[in-house]
Amino acid sequence: MIHVCSLARLHETVERTGARHVISLINGGTVFTRLSNVDPTNHLFLGLNDIVEEMEGLVAPAEHHMHELLDFVRAWPREAPLVIHCYAGISRSTAAAYATLCALMPERDEAELAQDLRRASPTATPNARLIALADAALRREGRMVRAISEIGRGGDAYEGEPFSLPLG
Repeated sequence: MIHVCSLARLHETVERTGARHVISLINGGTVFTRLSNVDPTNHLFLGLNDIVEEMEGLVAPAEHHMHELLDFVRAWPREAPLVIHCYAGISRSTAAAYATLCALMPERDEAELAQDLRRASPTATPNARLIALADAALRREGRMVRAISEIGRGGDAYEGEPFSLPLG
């Protein structure tokens, strides 16, 4: 099971779910308390900004970030849930969760997985740059980008409600 949340809900989500693997997609300078119940080797930190184009002084999602993410999720043993979070639980984390679903279930249709994401989170607005990077890395030939475009922007929110996505 994959759980998605905001930074503010990270500790409670990890505690509630019993997750032992975490992916953080937040700005490099963001201060947060490390999780004491997650081995640091099971916590992937990707310091990147929630932007879709290169901007001076900010870190745009890049190919190497996506490869780190995909390597991490493929190595995740799935014995306990995975928590993916970003600052608000709306953009970077939902893109990473969708990429994870597509990577771990290559036989599933991208549009169906995007619809699963929308049903799970009415506020999900996956970062378009991360989706494009995942689409290229997974050789989905634009299908991930189209599927996310078809579900459209999620509802406006300052912070998304935590949600979960089953694998299978």
